[in-house]
Amino acid sequence: MAISSNIRTYFEGTWHKGNVPIMRAADHGSWLGSTVFDGARLFDGLTPDLLAHCQRINRSAEALGITPNQTPEEIMALVLEGLELFPKGAGVYIRPMYWGIDSGMAGIVPLEGVTGFAICLEEYPMAEASASTTLTTTQFHRPVLNDAVVNAKAGALYPNNARMLHEAGAKGFGNALVADALGNVAETASANVFMARDGELFTPVANGTFLAGITRARHMALLREAGKVVHETVLSFDDFRAADEVFLSGNMTKVTPVTAFDDTHYQHGPLTKLARELYWDWARSAKT
Repeated sequence: MAISSNIRTYFEGTWHKGNVPIMRAADHGSWLGSTVFDGARLFDGLTPDLLAHCQRINRSAEALGITPNQTPEEIMALVLEGLELFPKGAGVYIRPMYWGIDSGMAGIVPLEGVTGFAICLEEYPMAEASASTTLTTTQFHRPVLNDAVVNAKAGALYPNNARMLHEAGAKGFGNALVADALGNVAETASANVFMARDGELFTPVANGTFLAGITRARHMALLREAGKVVHETVLSFDDFRAADEVFLSGNMTKVTPVTAFDDTHYQHGPLTKLARELYWDWARSAKT
């Protein structure tokens, strides 16, 4: 899915202009779904936690049995090279990816050491601080590690996310607040989630059903450094109905205020604003 008309793609040793083809019909990734990716961001001339995202894609590949053929440092260097092709001040979505090419063991398992690699850079502006979303429930839930590769940022997980978003959209909401297999809140269909109550922050504890994101961890660290209490704990839907504020945490927009969860409405409150301010202050001062 192209989200931009200004795309640069690194494939087979060089940068190409546009949304170029990178897979063949018989590649393992094409018909068996062995794709992993990661997402990072360029905004305001900054690339926060870029190396961490490049490290995570290699971990994701290994979780699917795909052999990484680039080091995180090599991926980062290629990304920085490609970003020079965009106008100064552009916002860019950074997406390195791997996939299996050939198969072994009856065609199901990707062959070790035979790996496709590409980087897709799409010009896409960062959302305004005031941009918000709404949440509802969904009949679908997060899988567990015994059932799916939830320890990887795998393309195969995203059709389930799409079902959640389709359902939420049909109900007139922007996203879905999603439960794990036990019925506790895990995250949303597309991002990690925080809530605030009585001046303290809460986020679902990482329990192996969702990726505890790089941006999530950064928010937690920054808020704690600022003296705020941040709990990682088991949270119910009723906890969110009783919250004072809710915001999403993800790479694409970093902080997204939530204004409603079904019939419960929230303010765009001080802790949500603080999370964004702390993140931007850190990004401007960090060597990223």
